[in-house]
Amino acid sequence: MSARSKARKRALDVLFAADVRGETQEQALEAEALRAAARPERASSWPYARDIVQGVIDHADEIDALISDHSTSWPLDRMPAVDRGILRIAVWESRYNPEVPIGVAIDEAVELAKELSTDDSPKFVNGLLTAITKDADRALQQD
Repeated sequence: MSARSKARKRALDVLFAADVRGETQEQALEAEALRAAARPERASSWPYARDIVQGVIDHADEIDALISDHSTSWPLDRMPAVDRGILRIAVWESRYNPEVPIGVAIDEAVELAKELSTDDSPKFVNGLLTAITKDADRALQQD
């Protein structure tokens, strides 16, 4: 598993923990930062995981609006918490991190869904992220 894949999974752990514990993403990020400082053997995945979570926090309203606007079958608050986290990471990477190709962000999200969520989640995640991407492409073409 690549360092970035590990970081995505670690970022998902932070976002998921915040969601299920009912704490803010900022609180979960701070707690993970303390754990990271105490576990230097995991240091390689921490910087990018921190960047992802901070990016999701910084763009939370826009990210959640994109997910909500494109999810015709599930309101954001009804999605499994792991799927919400996966989608937030992929949207942040595809929209706000120019270092990550959109296809890579989608593929990584689908792989996380296969590994960690329900049998239906990979198809749902792929379809939703593809719809968000297509709308972004259309908007760029109109400009």
